[in-house]
Amino acid sequence: MVWPQGDAICTLNTLQTNASALEQVRRERGHPQLQLQAMRGYLERAGLTVEELDHLNIIHVTGTKGKGSTCAFTEQILRSYGFRTGFYSSPHLVQVRERIRINGQPIGKELFTKYFWQVYGRLEETKDAHRGTMPAYFRFLTILAFHVFLQEKVDLAVIEVGIGGAYDCTNIIRRPWVCGISSLGIDHTQILGDTIEKIAWQKGGIFKPRVPAFTVRQPENAMDVLKDRAKEMSCPLWVCPDLEDYQADCGPLHLGLAGQHQRANASLALQLSHTWLQRRCLPGGSGCPDEKMNLTQPFQHIGVFTLQNVTSSCRLVLGLADTEWPGRNQTLKHGAVTYFLDGAHTMRSMQACVHWFRETAAQHERMASGTVARVLLFNATGERDSAAMLKLLLPCHFDFAVFCPNITEAIASCNADQQNFNVSVENMLTRCLDNERSWRLHHGQGDNSTELLIDNGLSLVPKKKADTLVFPCILSALQWITQGRDPVLADSSKSVLEVKPSIMAKAALLCNATEIHILITGSLHLVGGVLKHIDPASSK
Repeated sequence: MVWPQGDAICTLNTLQTNASALEQVRRERGHPQLQLQAMRGYLERAGLTVEELDHLNIIHVTGTKGKGSTCAFTEQILRSYGFRTGFYSSPHLVQVRERIRINGQPIGKELFTKYFWQVYGRLEETKDAHRGTMPAYFRFLTILAFHVFLQEKVDLAVIEVGIGGAYDCTNIIRRPWVCGISSLGIDHTQILGDTIEKIAWQKGGIFKPRVPAFTVRQPENAMDVLKDRAKEMSCPLWVCPDLEDYQADCGPLHLGLAGQHQRANASLALQLSHTWLQRRCLPGGSGCPDEKMNLTQPFQHIGVFTLQNVTSSCRLVLGLADTEWPGRNQTLKHGAVTYFLDGAHTMRSMQACVHWFRETAAQHERMASGTVARVLLFNATGERDSAAMLKLLLPCHFDFAVFCPNITEAIASCNADQQNFNVSVENMLTRCLDNERSWRLHHGQGDNSTELLIDNGLSLVPKKKADTLVFPCILSALQWITQGRDPVLADSSKSVLEVKPSIMAKAALLCNATEIHILITGSLHLVGGVLKHIDPASSK
């Protein structure tokens, strides 16, 4: 029987909140080591073994900020050498298939559906013999990714850690070829701990004996913990140089990803790629292009080293320039409307986002032929300190701050890829109102009450101030901000929620401006929901 993809996605979504998954979380919370034990059991039930994973020639990457970008750089570099690449990342922006990529592209709908039911069927068949348990959402996708990469016979797999490292379900990998840790910061404190030292300990859990590892410059306390973890594991750890220290044979280094903070990610990717290529060229390997590369010292000793006097080959450099990674420092221009998208959701990543936006938006404003209206579209989820992140955004001088939950459309539609059953709509809207209140307090506007401004809807907007607005979904927020000036959003097939005339009147600034610049940030899920509406190709 051929199952449609929609059925696969809907079935996958049941793993977000099923009773056995919730019981797993409760049982394992006090014993995190049980997570890896359970993951091995699910892997075997799906017909795979940890020994098989050894054949995937894995590059394993963790970090707080930049791990996804580092993986994207690394995958692109190695693909440019002609290798068949697998790439597992999270979260997805628009479609869940984005998490599992072959040669840089999300796996096709047919392949996803075929492999999904192969894995799900095996787990379902063995459920009764294992107290009715099924793996939770992320665990299942991790198993599915391993299955896909093995079936599709990739030359290598770039695996991004989900959360932390030591007890993340990707850490059932026994023998990666190389490991990397991007910039560390405070995030997921309920799971990883509330200090940089505790978080560094978790991240260092991906180190393996005699497997080379690389990291970028870290806060001193975090680096001390990583050094200790590396010594415990007999793992050689190198600290990557600044990108400026590389001497490319073919001119200056250019990055395909915008933002100053991407330079550290690019340096880490160069080291990971080069180390993988170096091993590929060893006796018994399958051969590797004959290019001069001198990025590292030989791995002769266990310890911590700083790399110096580095040179890089042209192909490594070109891989950096060709890298694309949507939703991170991304700019899309649709006529008079320019979208600046960045999924920053930690303090450090928001600082980097603000730096990028102020610099990039200023360049666009200098080219504008008239006035520019600046709008912030923001949401944040989980335990993150929204008020502190919003404070960082104040220097951007927005004309409007708009808040909405990570709901793509208020009207029910088949959008299973972006459904989240772990948080109620009421909680999401409450969080938006809290964010709006924080923004007003930062501006010394007080804590004014709000009123319902979309008829028969849940949208909540301040009665007296036009500088902050709260909408019930992403589409309604975008439609109000763009005022019909984005031809993609003006598509007649998109439903339009009617907004009260008193609020439409407040949009005069947006209607009269020559251009509208919108920064979308605070959540990768928010960015994904926006891309679904403004970039139709992302939904195909």
